[in-house]
Amino acid sequence: MQKEYSSKVKSIGGYLELQLSKGQEFYPLLLKLNTGRNALEYILKVKGYTLVHLPYYTCEVIMEPIRKLGIQYQYYTINDQMEPVVDFEVGPTECLLYTNYFGLKQETIRALSTKFPNLIADNSQAFFSEPIENVDTFYSCRKFFGVPDGAYLSLNSEARLKIERDISLNRFSHLIKSIETGIESGYEDYIKHNVELSNLPIRKMSSLSKALLSGIDYKDCKYRRNSNFMYLHDFLVNHNAYSFDASTVNGPMVYPLLHASPDIRAKLLEKRIYIATYWPNVFEWTTKKMYENYLAAHMICLPIDHRYTHSDMKRLLNVLKHLL
Repeated sequence: MQKEYSSKVKSIGGYLELQLSKGQEFYPLLLKLNTGRNALEYILKVKGYTLVHLPYYTCEVIMEPIRKLGIQYQYYTINDQMEPVVDFEVGPTECLLYTNYFGLKQETIRALSTKFPNLIADNSQAFFSEPIENVDTFYSCRKFFGVPDGAYLSLNSEARLKIERDISLNRFSHLIKSIETGIESGYEDYIKHNVELSNLPIRKMSSLSKALLSGIDYKDCKYRRNSNFMYLHDFLVNHNAYSFDASTVNGPMVYPLLHASPDIRAKLLEKRIYIATYWPNVFEWTTKKMYENYLAAHMICLPIDHRYTHSDMKRLLNVLKHLL
């Protein structure tokens, strides 16, 4: 009788699979999940919070786990340094969710952690900002690297949820197209896959995303981000209405340029320089008199990631010189 082998037994032979570099993830000891919003849901489930204090100026996907779990929430405002205006109490069964904006607010998280034991750090824009002790912190990998999904979670608890592993196979096409036929050709697939990430159950990071994240040169990626950021800052610091300390940059997500002109984003688009709006939902959550509304309209988040060199930054600046 022929013996049946388990699919868990490693196969020998067959066709050659996709070959990826084998290194180490940046956060090998953290919990590995499928999405950042599910990492937040994981925290909320384990901690059993009854109310979440969250900023007006944040991504709408943050609301997905809050609504799914039926948890109450309350918005708070931020000041011109993008720090919370804490004119409210955070009760023992409540938490304060704060966004590490653009990867530039690590010291704010450190300061908040001394005042609020139930702090949650949203590091979706701050991949290289390592977790602060006793602060629940989550990361979204696809905001920084070419992966279909994936998230990391630093959880200040020994409790664990029993979850299955995700599969990313059908959320990968935009990454392949970007290599074969250019970034624009994969944009429609990218949008489609973004929609597919909504309301997924909490799962472990897929084997595909984990393999991709294990082959990244993180040292080089962080260096390139820092270098490009400072290249832009040297010129833009005197044109930027948002003031920040650039001496501690640590692989930031983008360069945040706040400017009164309403036309910059559209003019850059004409030159095939794509600038995301952080975040369109803020217009619905706020009035035009609120600072967060102004940020959503006028914050120009310039790309500075590892795909680009100083030559690319120079091209970007040459366009901006005529607009500022």
